[in-house]
Formats: sequence, C-alpha cells, structure tokens
Amino acid sequence: MRNQSPIANDVSTRQETNAYAVERLFSPIDLCWHEASPRERGPILAGSQPGRNTIGVHAGAFAPYRAIATVSGALSASHSPALGNTRPSVNIGPFPQWSDPGKIVALDPWGHRVVDDFAAEIASGRKVQPTIAVTDGRLMMPEIANALRARRLVADGSIVDSLGGVRVTKIAIEPVWWLPGIADRLNITETALRRALVEASGGMYPDLVARPEFKAFLPPIGGTSVYLFGDPELLGNTDTKIACRFHDECNGSDVFGSDMCTCRSYLGFAAEECVRTAQQNGLGIIAYNRKEGRALGEVVKYLVYNARRNAQSGDRAVDYFLRTEEVAGVSDMRCQELAVDVLHWLGVTRVDAWISMSNHKREAVVSAGIEIVKQVELPSNLIGSGALVEISAKKASGYFTETGA
Repeated sequence: MRNQSPIANDVSTRQETNAYAVERLFSPIDLCWHEASPRERGPILAGSQPGRNTIGVHAGAFAPYRAIATVSGALSASHSPALGNTRPSVNIGPFPQWSDPGKIVALDPWGHRVVDDFAAEIASGRKVQPTIAVTDGRLMMPEIANALRARRLVADGSIVDSLGGVRVTKIAIEPVWWLPGIADRLNITETALRRALVEASGGMYPDLVARPEFKAFLPPIGGTSVYLFGDPELLGNTDTKIACRFHDECNGSDVFGSDMCTCRSYLGFAAEECVRTAQQNGLGIIAYNRKEGRALGEVVKYLVYNARRNAQSGDRAVDYFLRTEEVAGVSDMRCQELAVDVLHWLGVTRVDAWISMSNHKREAVVSAGIEIVKQVELPSNLIGSGALVEISAKKASGYFTETGA
C-alpha cells in the first residue's frame, strides 16, 4: 500500500478535526436542574436539534401552525430567532427558591436570561430559546376606571394615571416540566407519569418512554401570564406586602363578559386590590393560567352548561359538580400543586392578601411553604344573578367565605 502524500494526510487530519468539532459542538449538555447558577444547570435544548436534552418543542400548542408555515414556504426551517434586543425590561431574580430542590419543577427559572447566560452556546449554533419573556405595559381595565370614579382608588401618576391606565410588568411563562420533580410533587412514579403522558396524547411523545435520560419536557399546553403591579425591585424583600390572585382562564367571562360565572368579576376585583397594594409600596401579582374550563377545555365547559340547563331537576347548586363529572369524568383537572411554582420563581414567601375563595388554590400555596396572612373573598355585590348557582355550589364544597356560610 502506497504512503499517502503530505497533502492527503493534511486533508484527512482537517476532516477528522472538523468532525470532532461538530461532534463536540452538538454533544448533549446534561441538565442539573437544581444547581445554583445557569451555567451549572445547563440550557434547555429542545426540538430536533443535535445534542438536545429536552423532549418536545417550544410553544408546543402552536407547533402545527409552525409546520404549516414551514411546509408552505412562509417560514424557513433554518430560521434562528434574533434575540439580541429581547432582554427582559426588568431583572427578575435569582432567588434562593430557584435552586431549592422541589420548589420549582413546572417552569425554567432561568428561562428569561438565556440571551446572556448562554450567549456562547447561541453563538456556536445551539438553539437556546427563552421560555420566559419579561416586558412592561399599560393596562386599561374598566374596573379600574370605575374604581377611580367611585373614589375607591386615586390616580397617582405612577401606578395609575388619571384615565385609569395602570403601569405593569408583563411576564409570559412557557411551561417546562422537570419530570422527576413533577412526579414527586404529585406523589406518583416518574415511570407512571411518562407512560400516562404518552397514552393520553395518543403516542405523540414516544421519547417520554423511549428516552428516560431526558428529564425535561415541554408539554403542549398553555402557559402562564403574570402581571406585576408596583416596583419589581421589591420582589424577594420579606417586608414587602403582597396581594395575589391565581386566575384560571375563562374566555367567555374574562373576555366577553358572560354572567354564568364570577371569573371576570374576580379578575377585576383582584386588579383593583393589586393596584391598591402597589400604591401602598407593596406589590400586586396576578398569575393568569391557561386552564380553560378547569383544564377540561371550553368545549367540555359549554357541554356542561347545556347539561345543567337541560337537567330534569333544574340547574341546582347541589348538582353543579356532578354535571361536570357526568360529562368529563372529573370535576377539575387543574393540578393547582404545579401553579405555585410562579410564586417561588418571584421569590415570594408570604402573601398578605390572597384574593381567592378556592380552597384548592389556598391548600396548594400553603403546602408549598408560602404563608397566607389573609384570604379575601369576592364581594357579594359583584356576584351576578347568572353565577349564583356556581358560587353557592363552591361555598358548599368548602370555598372560603368570611362568614363561613
């Protein structure tokens, strides 16, 4: 066999070097979920990219639209987002809860910082995307304008202007599930959780059972919007008074004003309480979770409305949850145990005014080690006639009232 020329040897060496560089570039990066720094923890690498360490895709509920846009030629399959000017409008964290094992398992606490924390990985070709975005804005809610007219609130030019516009920090959070932590939180095994997710989705995510080494999952569900009222710099300060509401999505009421429930009334009332607290040098927090119809979906919710109206016994509070169970098999699937992670992410250890009547939400927060000083029910004058059956049923099931009735 003839000896290769020096040029051939040099080409071969370069090819081997390039292959090694590519392999090194796209080698997996382990996620060490509860490490105290983003570099030690590692980035979320999802999708079909080489070296991924996460199952699923970002904004999974919108993946079919991306597929259509790509196959139709409207979107380039190789597009990489330009993230240089997308940094958070204010700094959030880090707080001790971010690395406290078990505190945060349903979102990526470092997800808003990837542009800086993983700049080297992004520059090298890794597709590291934010899972949290932080910006600022101005809310125009008629409830706030009404509160100004009724002199329950006063415009201060800082929190609220004379037209009722409210300055807020807006945060969008994409769910990121750390599967071992989710399983522990729900008192089930990780194996059972993975199998249930595959079966419930018709096998959409086979890697959940085929790739047990991947511990993170981007579930194709709606995320959470957080509205902060007041100065975000007060987060993490144990002296800061906090007013907070967890509000689960109700499109019919929140957006269109349906009177079948108290959702919009409670949302407006919570916004007013949050503004009032912010004006007293505290913070207001509304976490808006995309869990339409108690996570049963809007179609199921409307079917239940019909079942209630058409029942021979009439629409009665005593049958309120039964009608849902007859249609859906269960009355509620919201998993409030996972909703509390947003408070840990915000560095909250105490809520001074918990604006909710829900016993399920309160139990989840208290069980997570967060103190609730006072629980605030919806004023009776804000309960419409169409929601009387709902509110009566909830009170009978254990929802909070100051009178206990």
